[in-house]
Amino acid sequence: MANRRRRVILITDGDHIAQRAVETVARQIGGRSISLSAGNPTPLSGPQMVELIKMTPQDPVLLMFDDNGDRGRGRGEQALEYVVHHPDIEVLGAIAVASNTKWVSGAVVKVSVDNRGRIVEEAVDKDGFAETDLENRIYGDTVDILGKLQVPHIIGIGDIGKMQGRDSLRNGCPITLAAVNWILERSGFHDNTTGGEKATDCRKPG
Repeated sequence: MANRRRRVILITDGDHIAQRAVETVARQIGGRSISLSAGNPTPLSGPQMVELIKMTPQDPVLLMFDDNGDRGRGRGEQALEYVVHHPDIEVLGAIAVASNTKWVSGAVVKVSVDNRGRIVEEAVDKDGFAETDLENRIYGDTVDILGKLQVPHIIGIGDIGKMQGRDSLRNGCPITLAAVNWILERSGFHDNTTGGEKATDCRKPG
């Protein structure tokens, strides 16, 4: 694994509920989540994230980024930009999470996963309902930078782990799982995977 780039999925949410949902989905797909990347705002720097990514035993690695609503280029966006540009990292795609943040520019998405688990050709709101915005723009914290960095395979989603209970832990977080699987399929991840042991969460170095 040291001879190839590590493959990651970016997720623009990092609160406690999102963390538990991402951990759950990582286990379901046989990947890893960097639980230490969760927080409001993101507690880790870009270099710290890359170090933890390299310590995980297998891909894909799910990373969380959150600016906690801060204006401008917050800690989450700074860390995300560093990870995207790192030569040892291959970004498979990103999940753009909708929120009630109003002052952001947002990110244009070709598709979203709605709160019924369907892939739709519109943006969605925080509750996972399709919106009529002609620009297909997801409005949420930490999403603005995705388009600027030309991240591939961006999919919109409502509030991870919530969406009026439809993405709850009790239900196995099916909406978040659908978004992750969409990225894995479009990125060709499974075409280059030979298998491996079942994954657990990477909560700390070592």
